[in-house]
Amino acid sequence: MTSAPMLPPLLWILLPYLALVSFVVGHIWRYRRDRFRDFVDPPVSDGPHRLGMQAFRIGFGMVIAARLTDMVTAGPNSHPMGALFLILVLVEFIGVVAAGIGAVLLFLPDVIDAVPHTAITPLDRITMPALVAALLSGVIVRFDPYSAGDRYRTAETLFTWMRSLASLHPNAEAIRHAPVIYQVRGLVIILMVAIWPFTRLSGTFAGPVIRWARGLTRRRPVSES
Repeated sequence: MTSAPMLPPLLWILLPYLALVSFVVGHIWRYRRDRFRDFVDPPVSDGPHRLGMQAFRIGFGMVIAARLTDMVTAGPNSHPMGALFLILVLVEFIGVVAAGIGAVLLFLPDVIDAVPHTAITPLDRITMPALVAALLSGVIVRFDPYSAGDRYRTAETLFTWMRSLASLHPNAEAIRHAPVIYQVRGLVIILMVAIWPFTRLSGTFAGPVIRWARGLTRRRPVSES
């Protein structure tokens, strides 16, 4: 079963690459601007905010790891084999729950409370709905009833499209005629990649990496002496 295309083929090719450019350039800009200061040297914050950041970092990391493993190990139109698939489903489910709780703890208090307008940017207001759409669409496509048995519609559509982009031989037709929910999920992923460096989540993973690298740099003179 196919659906009406939401975008012309050229945009299914251009938008992902433009989003990737935004992701890379945005991180460089953010590093030069403040070096992810709030994540490398976090200010004193309340318990829910710290818990939310940890829950989101772990949960979203689990979701990404499960999906990447799924994409690498899935066949052209089939699930990963054996117990691996069940493990990936379980890891992704736990990750979705943890990331959802973390996102609520990170965003909801500031949106509800009387926070100065400078603290909540327009992109912050977009990020929460986009995250919800990303997590929910992932659950929907994971449990798509038409993906039962030997058929795996995610592999036929999203994974084929993403692999073709990574190989620099884009196959827009794989996603262009996919069911609407798969096209929507593709657009949500493009949006999240494009805006990520400019939101309050920008240092979720970059911050710990920079902090770890800074620690190595500080220890190096001691080891050499």
